[in-house]
Amino acid sequence: MQRGGCVYIMTNKQHAVFYTGVTSDIIGRVWDHKNKTYPKSFTSKYNCDKLVYYYFYFHIEEAIAAEKLIKGGKRQAKIDLINSLNPAWKDLCDDLLNE
Repeated sequence: MQRGGCVYIMTNKQHAVFYTGVTSDIIGRVWDHKNKTYPKSFTSKYNCDKLVYYYFYFHIEEAIAAEKLIKGGKRQAKIDLINSLNPAWKDLCDDLLNE
């Protein structure tokens, strides 16, 4: 049985740094970032605790492929992607928990 997955983008309060990741447990993974579960990680070091983009795929392989495309793209492409679905750049964590 295949599991789905999410590709997501976290940023800091100033929107200066982006972290793109993939997970099969988006709620748990965002909780890890927000609570700095891994204090030596990139997101902990740069305070990337704001979820500004996520997209669910039915197969984890699709999410991994999307993550590679996003990571390989330019910064402006990430900004455009976020603006297309979250123009206010609000933290989507609350929306995610209420789904």
